[in-house]
Amino acid sequence: MNLVTGATGLVGSFTTLGLLKKGEKVRALYRNKDKQLLTKKVFEMHNAIDLFDAIEWYQSDITDIPRLTNAFIGIDHVYHCAALISFNPGDRRKLKKSNIEGTANIVNLSIDHHIKKLCYVSSIATLGKPIKETAVTEKNHWNPEAPNNVYAVSKYRAEMEVWRGSQEDLDVIVVNPGVILGPEHFESGSGAFYKILRKGVSFYPQGGTGFIDVEDVAKYMIALMHSNIKNERYILVSENTTYKEVIDRIANKTKTKPPHKPLKNWILKVLWRLDWLKAVFGGKRKLTKNTAHSLNSSTYYSSEKLRETLSKIG
Repeated sequence: MNLVTGATGLVGSFTTLGLLKKGEKVRALYRNKDKQLLTKKVFEMHNAIDLFDAIEWYQSDITDIPRLTNAFIGIDHVYHCAALISFNPGDRRKLKKSNIEGTANIVNLSIDHHIKKLCYVSSIATLGKPIKETAVTEKNHWNPEAPNNVYAVSKYRAEMEVWRGSQEDLDVIVVNPGVILGPEHFESGSGAFYKILRKGVSFYPQGGTGFIDVEDVAKYMIALMHSNIKNERYILVSENTTYKEVIDRIANKTKTKPPHKPLKNWILKVLWRLDWLKAVFGGKRKLTKNTAHSLNSSTYYSSEKLRETLSKIG
């Protein structure tokens, strides 16, 4: 049986669907019963509501060790998709608790229960930047001296827990997806672009990065888990393009008006400083200096290693 953490999230819901389509059994972790409706929408979109009823739901937080321990009974493979996504420095402790300590719990229990294989959903945020204007590969290692945001730090340290597990005889696969494109009803991934369009924002960021559809993320994860490959990491990016291009595509799909003014660097500098000032008086950070910089910069990623591997395993 497969255990999927974060099964009510974007990647977790599609991974659950993909596994059930292959006739596999899934025990799906959830924290809030209301959020099961997000997963249900995915199954309805794919005319697979009968498969939704086959999910074995189990309520637990990845930081709740006693309940989490029972979730591992009878499990062979683990897809660790659960994570807290926040770029607010004020959420540092929450990120540590959920992403780092939560992942350590998953790794420890996988070792204790002799899990055959663990797949961890990381992020391209944990990869280092290239020295020259070339695409980032799996060989671009994390640079602790770089201005890394709190989310990236938490995901990198979570990765270290997974690699620590691999040193204790746990077979692992780590995937580093780019920005994940999926349905509008999810908050993560492309959900931010839908929000921009709904608000009728006039400005668009001038940068770019790697993107991938959530269905491809789930498909590649399952393929790698079903292979004999172990203790490897893979960048999952289908296309490198600009934020503007993606926003325009979503606008065309949703019949909404796309933003038409470029977001200048000086505007971003003013905005992140105002955001910082607001936080001084008790507000929550929404735009940090690092995030502002990334919006108008471009970093592209290579999925060549993934393509070569998939061609070998079929």
